[in-house]
Amino acid sequence: MKSRSLLLLLLLVTARLAAGPNAIVIQTDFGTKDGAVAAMKGIAFGVSPGLPIFDLSQDNTPYNIWEAAYRLKQTATFWPAGTVFVSVVDPGVGTERSSIVLQTKSGHFFVGPDNGTWTLVAEELGVAAVRRIDETTNRRAGSEKSYTFHGRDIYAFVGARLAAGLIPYEQVGPLLEAKVVSLPYQKATREGAALLGTIPMIDFHYGNVWTNIPDTLFEALTPAPQFGETFTVTIFHDGKEVWRGPMPYARTFGEVPEGSPLLYLNSLLNVAFALNMGSFSETHGLSSGGAWTVRVERAK
Repeated sequence: MKSRSLLLLLLLVTARLAAGPNAIVIQTDFGTKDGAVAAMKGIAFGVSPGLPIFDLSQDNTPYNIWEAAYRLKQTATFWPAGTVFVSVVDPGVGTERSSIVLQTKSGHFFVGPDNGTWTLVAEELGVAAVRRIDETTNRRAGSEKSYTFHGRDIYAFVGARLAAGLIPYEQVGPLLEAKVVSLPYQKATREGAALLGTIPMIDFHYGNVWTNIPDTLFEALTPAPQFGETFTVTIFHDGKEVWRGPMPYARTFGEVPEGSPLLYLNSLLNVAFALNMGSFSETHGLSSGGAWTVRVERAK
C-alpha cells in the first residue's frame, strides 16, 4: 500500500513538471529600497530558474493586513488557476500565528501567515483546503535560527516549490479545518432606501475612495439610478460621521467640473467617490479599512 501511494505521488509530480511551472506573484510591505524582495526572488529563482516571478505590490503600507487582503482580491481573479500568491504583510512574524497555504475553489494558492490576509479571497473564491506549512521539510536549509524573515525562509521557498511542481499541495503539510482568520468589516448591504458598505481601499495615486458596494446592489435601487442624479454620501470612522455631502452619479471624472465630487463605478464595478482632478481622500482626511464605513442614499 505504501509503495502504491509513493508511486501515485511520483506520477502526480511528474505530470505537474511536464505541464510547466505556474506563476508566482509576490506581495509584501518591504518596499524596494533594500534587498529583502530581491532575496525572496532569489530563493524562488534558485528553486526553479524557469519559474515566472511577478510583483503584485511591494509598497503596501507597513503592517496593514487589511490593505494586503484587498490587493489580493483586486488582483487574484485576473490570474489563471494554479497561480501561487505569496503575501507577506506579517507584523506577527515569529509568533504563534500559523503559516499556511490556502487553496481556493478557483484553483489558486495563497502562501503566507494566517493573520487575516486571506479574508477577501477566501470569501470571493471559496476555500477548498487549508494546510499548515510543515517547516521541518518545507523551509530553506540553514534558516532555522532566523525568526524574522519568513517571507524569504519559508513562504518564497514553499511558494516556488509549489508553483514549479516540485511538491504537490499534499506535501505542504497537515490538512487543517477549511477556514482562515477573517478580519471584521461592514459587508455591502441595503438598509431601506440606503446602501451600507466599507471603504476597503484608497486609490493612492489619485485619492479616489473605493467602497465594497457592487454595481448590482447599487443598480437594484428603486427606481434604478440615472446618470446625473444626486446622491448623499456619508462617511464614518469607528461609527462617527466624518464627512457628508451630495454628489452626482457620473460615468467618469470629466463629466463634472474640475475639483467637483462625483459618485462613479470603479474598475471593479464597485461604487466609488472622487474629485475630478483632485484627491477626495486627502481633501477630506479619509482612509480605508474595516473601521471606515459609508452610507449612500438618494438626495432628498
